[in-house]
Amino acid sequence: MSTSSSCPHAHELSGLREPKLSQSVHREECTQCFDNQDGPTGIDVCLVCFNGSCLDSDRHHTRTHVLRSGHSFTLNVKRIPKKKVSNRADGEEPPAKMKKLAINEEREEDKYEHAIVFKCWKCDLQNGKEVVIDGPNTKRLTDGVMLSLSSARQSEVKAWEEEITACEHTLCLEQLQSGTIPQEGLAHCASCELTSNLWLCLTCGALGCGRAQFGGTGGNGHALAHFHATQHPVCVKLGTITPEGGADVYCYACNDARVDPELAAHLNTFGINVAAQKKTEKSMTELQIEQNLLFDFSLTAEDGSALQPIFGAGATGLSNLGNSCYMASVLQTLFSLPLFQIRYYGKGPSGTSSTHVSPRAATHWENCTQALPADCLECQMFKLADGLLSGRYSKPHSDHEEAPADALAHPTPEHTPWQAGLKPAGFKALVGKGHAEFGTMRQQDAEEFFSHLLTVLRRFNHQNTRGVSEESEPTETFAFGLEQRLQCQSCHKVRYRVDSMDVLSLGVPAHELADGEADTGPGAVEQDVATVSAPDEGSPRKKRYRSVSLEQCLNLLLGPSGQEALEYQCEGGCGKVNAVRQMQFATFPDVLVLHAKKFQLVNWVPTKLDIPVILPENDELNLDNYLGHGLQPGEVELPDGSNTSGSSQPEVDAEALSQLEAVGFPTVSCQNALIATGNAGAEVAMEWLILHMEDPDINTPMQTAGSGKSNAPEPPAEQVAMLADMGFTSAQAKKALKETGGNAERAVEWLFNHPDDTGEDTSPATSSSETKKAPPGSSRLPARYRLKAFISHKGPSVHSGHYVAHIHMPKGDAMDVDDDAGDWVLFNDEKVVRADETSVNDLKKLAYMYVFERA
Repeated sequence: MSTSSSCPHAHELSGLREPKLSQSVHREECTQCFDNQDGPTGIDVCLVCFNGSCLDSDRHHTRTHVLRSGHSFTLNVKRIPKKKVSNRADGEEPPAKMKKLAINEEREEDKYEHAIVFKCWKCDLQNGKEVVIDGPNTKRLTDGVMLSLSSARQSEVKAWEEEITACEHTLCLEQLQSGTIPQEGLAHCASCELTSNLWLCLTCGALGCGRAQFGGTGGNGHALAHFHATQHPVCVKLGTITPEGGADVYCYACNDARVDPELAAHLNTFGINVAAQKKTEKSMTELQIEQNLLFDFSLTAEDGSALQPIFGAGATGLSNLGNSCYMASVLQTLFSLPLFQIRYYGKGPSGTSSTHVSPRAATHWENCTQALPADCLECQMFKLADGLLSGRYSKPHSDHEEAPADALAHPTPEHTPWQAGLKPAGFKALVGKGHAEFGTMRQQDAEEFFSHLLTVLRRFNHQNTRGVSEESEPTETFAFGLEQRLQCQSCHKVRYRVDSMDVLSLGVPAHELADGEADTGPGAVEQDVATVSAPDEGSPRKKRYRSVSLEQCLNLLLGPSGQEALEYQCEGGCGKVNAVRQMQFATFPDVLVLHAKKFQLVNWVPTKLDIPVILPENDELNLDNYLGHGLQPGEVELPDGSNTSGSSQPEVDAEALSQLEAVGFPTVSCQNALIATGNAGAEVAMEWLILHMEDPDINTPMQTAGSGKSNAPEPPAEQVAMLADMGFTSAQAKKALKETGGNAERAVEWLFNHPDDTGEDTSPATSSSETKKAPPGSSRLPARYRLKAFISHKGPSVHSGHYVAHIHMPKGDAMDVDDDAGDWVLFNDEKVVRADETSVNDLKKLAYMYVFERA
């Protein structure tokens, strides 16, 4: 790299502008790999678009960016750690206790100093020429870059703040009664004897206990029952009231935490003087923080020794970005699969050299159509593959680097050489962009994220291949056809339907064991303990559940015992009769993902139950008996009801509808839930409502496919254009939007499931004779699978607690074992360790997701 104090292009700096507040400045890390500002060569920040790129000799991302963009000036930034000094003087008090869902910002200038150099790439197109340029322009640009980064860090910290606002119910609260409530220590729930976790109705002064999974100290949900009976929405948690006027206020109508601007006056109505109050119970935010820190997985073996960390290709950890363990577990599992490794890295990690660069990635870097790699999903997937599989970043942190130790870091055995872990913040922001849940810093469901990621990848790949699917598309390795057979019990005619699926969700039967009752299930030889609520000194006894076999769960869905009776409007002219529905595999995937639905509704809130599921011997699964065979000789098909001109709104079970409405759900939402679940009952519909409560069209009447769609209004032009940009024709886009009620996201899924539909209007005779696309997967036998990975979860709900992944890794660079079959590895955020046999066997039974590879 050449250096000069003069540059013939220096005058061009006056035309450059410092970054705007809305612009992202990628100074910390290369946007195409995980090389960062702490490395020996630092990061080059483009002074035009503020892209961050590395100077690695094998990847030359800065040179590629310069050639593609024509931007000539960069600012090279290296971060150098300062010598550690104690921040506390003798006798100084410790830092303040964390009191809100936030990360205290640590000033970067206290820990590091920066070496900054201007470079001109017109002077040296190969390596960039370091130039010394003094003047107001250099200071303006330098300050702009550095201050913008400080703002970015500040935004990251603020993202942790839990935004709580007032609502119409707190602003317009009408108090119907007055009077004093019992003093502290004497007050108890009006419906039971609980004296803690009490919520005061600010409308009438009634006292009710909270919900167990939210209170942390037990509860029977009587405050919620009071709301359903009276529709008094706003309540405050006693014991959280502070002299400053703070308290936990909850609005049941909004189903969220709220602020009451007139809380002091409202409490005074019931004889509570805010100024004299003392906080005696933990707030909801404190409980959330404590809960997520509490649920961790042991990093010690059964004998108490620390588990052995492993390093090398395919054994790189992912740092917790804050409630991102669900994402880390899914990504580690995906990139352990050969098809993902080949697609995004060009090979498996075994025998990988640190200089290896995927030819496909190199080609894409030169031809990427996005202006910034940070906005390109393909670039970010290549970046992740290189980071996780190359082994370049899988090493113990050096002496001057600190192991991750932020507010959400989990405790680790002392003196263990952990990795620093990669931080896929750019990937998380890109995949979660525009999503109501995955775009936040809250904990999420790993299975929901897995499905969301597959949808995002397919959408991106379809758009960039203009609808031409590739044989190497890795997401298709999970796809299979699920056959649904419906038989009218009056005329005995049948209908077959095959749905394309990526995950098979299995219900797990829950049988709670009484005190002293022995487990008579397949796991009877071991003691399995599970809890419904978070561990607490005052919590009720731990609940135990009878173990079940994985085969039992499969039979409940796909076997003879899975036949489901339901009310049905027969298209054969039988009227409203009983029908039997049976599901089986139409095809098998190459990689089978099983989702164990181990939760039940407690106070109408889904609560996770750790029910032991016993896998078959040697973790091998045979699915031959679950293959469906389609229409059989002698069976008569029901007429296709999709072309009838009847009402587009099907009938729903009136009794189940009234049960759901009594809980407080809107009528339209209840109808949609019953339609979507085939009128299978209030409990099944309730589970569907819980999972789809955040859907934007939850309160839009659901239409049956093909019923009156030709009369649907013309979809908006911008939605049609958006789908057309993804490679679909305008006719296909319009039909998809009509079929899905104008929901763009569902329209994309509809298009993927109907690739041969041209979108042109056809007559009933023509449409009934359409050639249907063969379902994904294969129906070949035998269908044998072996366990490759499983994702486990600790915590009372899939939306809190902690996720980790166990992956069976083959013998290789990182997995140096005697057994050629390899061994199990635990991926716990940035910690990657060889798992001991006992913990694997224990956690395997309590896993939330199982990933099987076809043998």
